[in-house]
Amino acid sequence: MTLEIDIRHRLGALQLEASFASRGRLTALFGPSGSGKTSVINIIAGLIRPDAGRIVAGDRVLVDIGAGKYLPAHKRRIGFVFQDARLFPHLSVRSNLVYGRWFTPRGERYANFDRVVEMLGIGHLLDRRPNLLSGGERQRVAIGRALLASPRLLLMDEPLASLDDARKSEIMPYLERLRDETKIPIVYVSHSIAEVARLATDIVVMANGKITAAGPTTDIMQRLELLPPEEVGEGGAVLDMTVTGHDAAYAMSVLGAAAGEIRVPDTALAIGAKVRVRIRARDVMIATERPTGLSALNILPGRIAEIVEVNAAQVDIRLDCHGDKLVSRITRQSFEALHLALGREVFAVIKTVAFDRANLSPGASLVLTS
Repeated sequence: MTLEIDIRHRLGALQLEASFASRGRLTALFGPSGSGKTSVINIIAGLIRPDAGRIVAGDRVLVDIGAGKYLPAHKRRIGFVFQDARLFPHLSVRSNLVYGRWFTPRGERYANFDRVVEMLGIGHLLDRRPNLLSGGERQRVAIGRALLASPRLLLMDEPLASLDDARKSEIMPYLERLRDETKIPIVYVSHSIAEVARLATDIVVMANGKITAAGPTTDIMQRLELLPPEEVGEGGAVLDMTVTGHDAAYAMSVLGAAAGEIRVPDTALAIGAKVRVRIRARDVMIATERPTGLSALNILPGRIAEIVEVNAAQVDIRLDCHGDKLVSRITRQSFEALHLALGREVFAVIKTVAFDRANLSPGASLVLTS
């Protein structure tokens, strides 16, 4: 389903102007606090009526201010997951889950209760009350409640923001399953580049109420100049790779893509499994000759496709590795010492230990409906 947004709205001192279209499974609205991300999804949900503009989801026009069309929130069939779970404290998990489905006409209900429960790993929680759940468990139940309403579109407003690192690690695999196992388009708000790189198929970057860039995650992640200063170190390339082998002796997995093969800590995934890999620019070194006698195991040949001067001390080198894109942030001193130039053949060198679990994301291919 294609989601088309073209809206304008005044919010106090902020003039919101957002226009983008996405066909991605999970479109992330990314940017710093106050950039207008939450306001955009509130407008999509029907919680805010925009001053002007149009919103189309698939073949349904939700908003067309110029034509006098404005579909109320309860008729949009949109699921919403907030920062806090907002569960009904007096109801069990089971009752919270099934609450939303009663607002969906019986003939339009497609979500299967047992499959949603299994996908989110909450079967053992069904008889508990929300006060007996961890933060991550409450968010999983909130996601399940939204899914069981059989939405046409799912909105998620920083669903991990209120969780500590342990709970974020707990819930992230379930968000990946949600992205991969359902056919529901998702719009996901976040200011964390690590979350966005791991989850998003498309990214819309916002700043001061405006969209500064939009496109596939693989393209946007390489544009470090778009990232807030505190997130630049997390930027880089995203590659979709395949597990081609395992090295039990050293507890490693071998991943392959057009760029070549890399070795990462053991993924415990089957041969042929798909893996999304984030390679941060700060973890990529450049060599003009194939290195020897080096502890780093991953060496990928490539060609310099673009050179971006960051500041007086740093340069970004964007590489074309047989069609896959990598980016390396190096010092200007190294850039000049190596005599790097557009079109030059070089080698990208990446430490295996750079690939921690936050930078590896398994894929899946199941479906939600029965």
